[in-house]
Amino acid sequence: MAQWMLTDRSYDADWFRGALEEKGIRPCLPGRRSCGKPVKYDKRKYKRRNRIEIMFGRLKDWRRVATRYNRCPAVLFSAICLAATVRFWL
Repeated sequence: MAQWMLTDRSYDADWFRGALEEKGIRPCLPGRRSCGKPVKYDKRKYKRRNRIEIMFGRLKDWRRVATRYNRCPAVLFSAICLAATVRFWL
């Protein structure tokens, strides 16, 4: 089970924070700038969020390669696994 949820400011909502906390997940998202009261979050973890976004962007590039030639779900899944493995080792 996940321990933290790293998201950007666009997901800041009381109902979203409450749903995460009910499941035992600590949200790591700053409050919106228009919100009046500041929200506590782990700034160090939040700064590392961009690594996750970059990884998904690169996985999507591999997916495009796989689905261009064959639209079979097995080939798509294989390409994603291969891309994740390559990214892990690099």
